[in-house]
Amino acid sequence: MTTARDDAVVRALRVAAAQESARIVSTVVRITDDWDLAEDCLQDAFARALASWPVDGVPNSPGAWLTTVAKNRAIDQLRRASAERRAVRGAGVERELELLAAEGEQVDEQSQAHDRLALLFTCCHPALPADARVALALRTVVGMTVAEIARAFLVSESTMDKRLVRARAKIKNAGIPFRVPLVELWPERMPAVLAVLYVLFNEGYSSTESERFVRDPIAKEAIRLQQLLLSTNADASAAPDPEIAGLLALMLFQHARRRARTTESGELVVLEDQDRQLWDADELADGLRVLDRATRLLATAGEQPGPYYLHAAIASRHAVAPSYAETDFERIVSLYDLLAVTAPSPIVDLNRAVAIAMARGPAAGLDLVDRLSSGGELDGYYLLHATRADLLRRLGRESDALPHYERAHDLAPSPAERRYLRSRMAQMRDEIRQAPPPPKP
Repeated sequence: MTTARDDAVVRALRVAAAQESARIVSTVVRITDDWDLAEDCLQDAFARALASWPVDGVPNSPGAWLTTVAKNRAIDQLRRASAERRAVRGAGVERELELLAAEGEQVDEQSQAHDRLALLFTCCHPALPADARVALALRTVVGMTVAEIARAFLVSESTMDKRLVRARAKIKNAGIPFRVPLVELWPERMPAVLAVLYVLFNEGYSSTESERFVRDPIAKEAIRLQQLLLSTNADASAAPDPEIAGLLALMLFQHARRRARTTESGELVVLEDQDRQLWDADELADGLRVLDRATRLLATAGEQPGPYYLHAAIASRHAVAPSYAETDFERIVSLYDLLAVTAPSPIVDLNRAVAIAMARGPAAGLDLVDRLSSGGELDGYYLLHATRADLLRRLGRESDALPHYERAHDLAPSPAERRYLRSRMAQMRDEIRQAPPPPKP
């Protein structure tokens, strides 16, 4: 096997693992109602790909190839199951399995999207403990590893693994159906559903330039699922949920900026320095239309805006501004004021401080950042230290800014962010060296 073929197989497997895993699991779960079997079939499909693709070459449609292998594995497993189990499953499942086998490598993308939505709603069923809902969805729909989810929830990997096992057992033992529920049942599941879809979006959107070919389709899939969620909600409900439209608008605004967020070499470009000509004008226009729809839904219902709507409204102010300097930061401050009441958090307070700094001067923002720092809640959050450093820099206090850049660098989660902060640190050191000495007393 040549090195080029090696590279092609590794690349194809990485892409398929990121983009196809949840689709395959949701398809098998829909047919079998067996989550463990679905994950076993997924692993078997990738094992067979690892053995087959280096010899036969990467198939034209890796996702379809993997889906077919996983479905056939499920068929084999079910047909080998005990007579009692097959009797319980009934002839309907056998017939559906035969139809699936006859499909070959055809993939109905709309059907698969609906399966993923059903899988998401199943994970977010109110019968499951609240902490297990998002965790299970992150594992099954987003495809995060148990270790990654454990870190996000600040628990050990073994604790999270047990939590996921109990959640799957609860779904099986309680007979929780695998389906998109009636729209009347959506409100109790919607916070978890929207939270998972936003995590799924950020899994793709937050990628660097070098990862974009693998990760960006994940962000696009999240947008597609959010669009399906919005259309399903609108078709089935007399009072559609404005937060669904709000999150879709937020995704569109953020995704529109993806090409400007990093350079071709993978260096981070902050919003202030982004080339707005690289922003996707069509996605920005779509975002504005969806946000207007959410605004009209809020007005019709007489409701207060939710957090996703407010985040989208903030993003819209950046979307319509000709430049960073011309952004309506006073309007953004007022939106953060509402967000601080609707969904209060230290992160919202920090972002509000940045908006105030841009609207009223860095000294005003620095005062708020100092107050946030005194509470200690954000001491391990790198953007707190990066924000203080930036505001000190804007005030011409380079010597004071440098240690805060260093602290932010030590806490930054990604190589791109650390490289950006190192460049700022180098800039501060140059300016300190070049500064004239203080006058003698």
